[in-house]
Amino acid sequence: MHPSDTIWRASAPGSLMLMGEHAVLHGKRALACAVNKRMRVTLTPRADDVLRIESELGEAAAERHAIEITPPFTFVWAALKDAAADLPGGCDIQIESDFSSTIGFGSSAAVTVAVLAALDAWRDMPLDRTYIHQRARQIIQSVQGCGSGADAAASVYGGIVEYCVDPFKLEPLHAIHPITVIYSGYKTPTPEVIKKVEEDKRARPFLFDGFYYEIGECVRQAVDAICRDEWAELGELFNRNQALMGAIGVSDETLEEIVLALREQPGILGAKISGSGLGDCVVGLGQAADWPLAYERIDCAMTESGVQLETD
Repeated sequence: MHPSDTIWRASAPGSLMLMGEHAVLHGKRALACAVNKRMRVTLTPRADDVLRIESELGEAAAERHAIEITPPFTFVWAALKDAAADLPGGCDIQIESDFSSTIGFGSSAAVTVAVLAALDAWRDMPLDRTYIHQRARQIIQSVQGCGSGADAAASVYGGIVEYCVDPFKLEPLHAIHPITVIYSGYKTPTPEVIKKVEEDKRARPFLFDGFYYEIGECVRQAVDAICRDEWAELGELFNRNQALMGAIGVSDETLEEIVLALREQPGILGAKISGSGLGDCVVGLGQAADWPLAYERIDCAMTESGVQLETD
């Protein structure tokens, strides 16, 4: 066991879905990016077998072999339970975040990735990004009952990531671009939105298959545009993908107001909702010089930095 005065620290960035929402759950490609708002985990080993979690959401504790996956730390408990049998003992886990969990920056994925990285470092395991993403995706799906793992991929690798579930593909594109992010002021939980869309798809399968095909085509063309450094073309694809998000029923009046206002701003090449929809954030490709509406502008940028480790 490591000395009790050894502290392990890991951090992972939040993320934004850029394109491919919902369709990614049906074998289509998606784009996600990491943002410079991070989730930080500090792990301090204990002399007993207790696991204790502390964050601005509160505190909780459990014996290492009697973990119950309960709110508000469902993803952290799930990560700890996944590793519990191999842990040297108990530990304190302190979580700090640059952003609120109510804003759609993939907080669940980011904290899961950061906790897994800290636990691996504690056990003298190398930082294996492929392995961390694989486990993070499994943990997120076990807790939520759904989820593609695209947000976790961005948290692990940083930058813009091309992602597909089946056939599996995870390709960092090694590119970033200025963005403008506006928060709508409300958020519908992702599982609820996915449930609604899946019910609509079952009622009109051929129509939704067509929508998902077009979303997949947007992503295919977007990857090509990014590789050619054609950001104006990517902005046009943002706009096209937004129309498809409206067609599947996840863009409401407020989100449309924000999208249209962003597109009118000089420096914005295109705009769309980010994430599952029915609330949350709108992302504009480019830097808006001004923001005339009352909706909150979130100060953030894409980052090439993925999951990171440090030790004391």
